[in-house]
Amino acid sequence: MNVNESTIWWQVYPLGFTGAPIRPESDAQRALTQRLDKLEPWLDYLITMGANGLLLGPIFDSTSHGYDTLDYFHIDPRLGDDAAFDRLVDTCHQRGIRIMLDGVFNHIGYHSALFQRALAGADPAAERMFSIERDSTGTVTGYAQFEGNGDLPTYNHDDPAVAKLVTDVMTHWLRRGADAWRLDAAYAVPPAFWTRVLPQVRREFPDVWIMGEVIHGDYPAIVANSGMDSLTQYELWKAIWSCQQSGNFWELDWSLKRHNEFMQSFTPLTFVGNHDVTRIASQIGDAGAAVAMTILFTVGGVPSIYYGDERAMRGIKRECFGGDDEIRPAFPASANDLPTQGEWMFHLIQGLIDIRRRNSWLVHATTTPVHLENRHYVYDVTGQHNGERLRVDLNLDPEPHAVIYQDDTALMYVHGPNA
Repeated sequence: MNVNESTIWWQVYPLGFTGAPIRPESDAQRALTQRLDKLEPWLDYLITMGANGLLLGPIFDSTSHGYDTLDYFHIDPRLGDDAAFDRLVDTCHQRGIRIMLDGVFNHIGYHSALFQRALAGADPAAERMFSIERDSTGTVTGYAQFEGNGDLPTYNHDDPAVAKLVTDVMTHWLRRGADAWRLDAAYAVPPAFWTRVLPQVRREFPDVWIMGEVIHGDYPAIVANSGMDSLTQYELWKAIWSCQQSGNFWELDWSLKRHNEFMQSFTPLTFVGNHDVTRIASQIGDAGAAVAMTILFTVGGVPSIYYGDERAMRGIKRECFGGDDEIRPAFPASANDLPTQGEWMFHLIQGLIDIRRRNSWLVHATTTPVHLENRHYVYDVTGQHNGERLRVDLNLDPEPHAVIYQDDTALMYVHGPNA
């Protein structure tokens, strides 16, 4: 097994987590502040939960939310500097925690020096890195943008200089101690682009784990044609909450059959929450969230937990200005300062991770339906060798709950806090 596939990730959005100003309005709000150090007291919490990987959202210099990069080679001053990053890496590695960085390589921030040089028209090499339209006088009339967002000009991924830039960025931070990369908006980048980048990165770092954000599409083909190790399993994410919301376990069964097919060619990153979606407990309530976590930790894949979901926190993703703020909150100085009402979920996840650690074959496991009704679903999870099996019994009545069995012995009863 690839050592990175045994990682259970805790995903943190650093700008929000550390209380940095997301939309700074003054130089003072952008002043160098060592907020990355605020993550250090939480590393023991990560380990106590059972995780061993820290998946960081954007940490590079940016204009606002981190996905509008200004400079890939500098830590955002709102979070700290290179020394702060080095401290975090050293502290993580001393505890056996791997670090995954978020690489925003489909686009860059409008105010970045690179894009401003391209717009000015005096640097042909910079301009070739983007798709900029000009009229007969040379005036800019438009440029390629990420999903219509003018603050996020997209790269021309056919230009060799873009591939070189991305290669240089990835190797730079791997040399400083990063262990893995998340490729943001990988679904918008031609897969062939990564074939000009990732082999170069792997020459120096053959063990690096590279996971792409892919929402839709032909997952196995994207992995095969790009050279990535993994991608985000959004199909399963949607089915896990939607099947409960609609009382339709047939949807989950269909997605798990698809998941089995994916597992034949790669090991997906699985999740029930991240920095872009409504929190699972807001979507389907406490008991539903408990069942969702049960599914997450009893199917094949590399699980990721979004910070706060392990405490059944609430948060709604809204399609408006500042619509992500609620799902990207600041955390207190230490776990001792968290509200106590979410402790039940934390202990539940500890138990689920304990089962997963004792059955490490689950990373590559596949599922087989045993019993399927609208509101009751039983599946077997089997490994690649004889005798590796768990049975998972999910039921939405009278309230969502689950039981995990091994050799006909109940390992764990799962339910909400009030059952």
